[in-house]
Amino acid sequence: MERRVAVTGLGVISPLGADVETTWNAIKQGKNGIARVTKFDVTDFKATLAAEVKDFDPLLYMPKADLRKNDLYTQYALAAATQAVEDSGIEGKIDGERLGVYVGSGIGGISTMMTEHSKLLEGGYRKVSPFFVPMMISNMAAGTIAIKYKAYGATLPIVTACATSSNAIGEAYRAVKHGYADAVIAGGSEAAINPLAYGGFINCMALSQATDPDAASIPFDKRRAGFVMGEGGAILVLEEYEHAIKRGAEIYAEMTGYGNTCDAYHITAPDPQATQSARAISIAMAESGIKGGDGVYINAHGTGTPLNDKTETAAIKRAFGETEAAKVKVSSTKSMTGHMLGAAGAVEALVSVLALRDGIVPPTINYREPDPDCDLFITPNKAVKADLRFALSTSLGFGGHNACVAFKKAE
Repeated sequence: MERRVAVTGLGVISPLGADVETTWNAIKQGKNGIARVTKFDVTDFKATLAAEVKDFDPLLYMPKADLRKNDLYTQYALAAATQAVEDSGIEGKIDGERLGVYVGSGIGGISTMMTEHSKLLEGGYRKVSPFFVPMMISNMAAGTIAIKYKAYGATLPIVTACATSSNAIGEAYRAVKHGYADAVIAGGSEAAINPLAYGGFINCMALSQATDPDAASIPFDKRRAGFVMGEGGAILVLEEYEHAIKRGAEIYAEMTGYGNTCDAYHITAPDPQATQSARAISIAMAESGIKGGDGVYINAHGTGTPLNDKTETAAIKRAFGETEAAKVKVSSTKSMTGHMLGAAGAVEALVSVLALRDGIVPPTINYREPDPDCDLFITPNKAVKADLRFALSTSLGFGGHNACVAFKKAE
């Protein structure tokens, strides 16, 4: 028997704030979290901007002794999970064997990899930290969260590049829907703002080289020329609907659909035909019972790269049809948060849930020049109020991974 799935907890560490309220208020106000990189010297780099996390205090979430044992990506994930679990009130009210953790990272502990490799070169293998391997591997955020909350159910880190946390949330939804768990802590995290990752993204022509923070991450704008890297973590607690009702939990929204496909086309570029990205959206729509564009919000992947935004526009039109696509409210919050890589889908799912709750469509900021290839209603520059019934969040990852998660306004 298929079961309904509620969203009962939210947590986030983002470039716009170290908690849900601060981040959501900044998004509604159209604040830009992008600035010149401070984590390393970018003087000789072609790209110089990033959306860095600010005001993050890991000691709110873990003892000081644990900091040297956990890469920053794990710290972000644990912090967001702590917020979400506390928000849900589920701790102590669920059988640990019925609680899962689906938290992924696109890259994992790449900064730890850099640090420990330098130690190896400078002082030999004896200088390498005994915590190197658990700090570096991309499953450790999920493992650490499971340890904290005694989650004995399935603990499944997913790695699908920039679709990572959308896939994690989608697979968690299926686990709850089909009875494999009563609740899952789901999302993703990333902390990859370092010279190595920057060099790689610059050389594959992915990053914006703009120096003006207000002209760098500009999804759907004709001037767009690459994404801006962000960082952080976001978590949703997904819970079987009746379980949530019985314990008196606040329900933010109901999760109603999930599409998961692959372009099978190219290692970095999306398929310009948008056949499979459209199919991911269509699958989530069909499962949710979405028939047209009225009352629908889409938090688009919207990276600000020339190919992505054009292709995603085509995917939305293919899924909804030209007429209904024109009715859909769309925005890309990457214009404010930058591209948080493996954490992007979770942050954008969280935003989608809050958009439904509050009836507010977040803006795509710094939109100036329309592109005829991106002719959706992309909510330029200012948030708008809307009577929303459904929200979709799309994610497209290197390797051709397409994910779409769907939510319905809580009744």
